[in-house]
Amino acid sequence: MSRLVSRLAEVAIGSRGRVVEVDGGDAIGIRLLEMGLTPGVELSVLGTAPLGDPMEIEVRGYRLSLRKSEAARISVEVLPGA
Repeated sequence: MSRLVSRLAEVAIGSRGRVVEVDGGDAIGIRLLEMGLTPGVELSVLGTAPLGDPMEIEVRGYRLSLRKSEAARISVEVLPGA
């Protein structure tokens, strides 16, 4: 069975996913890893601000707001069910 991999910025509200990869070895990419967005960790997309940016996710038991440009650096495997 093939897995559906998408950018976190494109994942629908209410969806769950597993981090596959975080792009970039620059300061932003490293900071995303430091915030717990490491390969293999599961997350849930909780919502977005009224204009769609930033988005709120739940990861490792806490809520995190990310800009869409930051979320676009994170590849996730979308998990079945919501």
